[in-house]
Amino acid sequence: MPGLTHIYCGDGKGKTTAALGLALRAAGSGRRVLLLQFFKDGKSGEFAALAGVPGIETVPQTRTFGFSWTLTEEEKREARTYYSAMLEEAFRRGADFDLLVLDEAMSACTTGMVEEERLLALLAGRPEELEVVLTGRNPSRNLLDAADYVTEMKKIKHPFDQGVAARRGIEY
Repeated sequence: MPGLTHIYCGDGKGKTTAALGLALRAAGSGRRVLLLQFFKDGKSGEFAALAGVPGIETVPQTRTFGFSWTLTEEEKREARTYYSAMLEEAFRRGADFDLLVLDEAMSACTTGMVEEERLLALLAGRPEELEVVLTGRNPSRNLLDAADYVTEMKKIKHPFDQGVAARRGIEY
């Protein structure tokens, strides 16, 4: 069975939730899942819960960099090196898994932390049976064209717009 590429994108809540729901479904069906999150520190509720699920392996973040627009040029270079190495490692290890989830991959591309051309090359050269999920906002036309599934989460209303901060267990 060939592996397909999924994109969960948009400005609405639920991109990561959908990706992790698929990871749970896959693990529950005996498939092996590798999860990599860009820009997240591994302290969210879902990351902690998934770390204990048989069949799901998470790639821990050993560094955090903050928001891309607050970084100095030196910090941006360090972040690019770090995130690019994580991406390469995830695809190297992909042959041992059935599903690879790259949470916030689009954000990594749009902020320049990961080269989109390299991500596209890794997708094209992955093991034939490896399913891949990419999440984040604003996927490029090239990423959309490379995907088999594209689902857009559209925000209609969100409490953040009324000043409600992200709540543990709901938004993170």
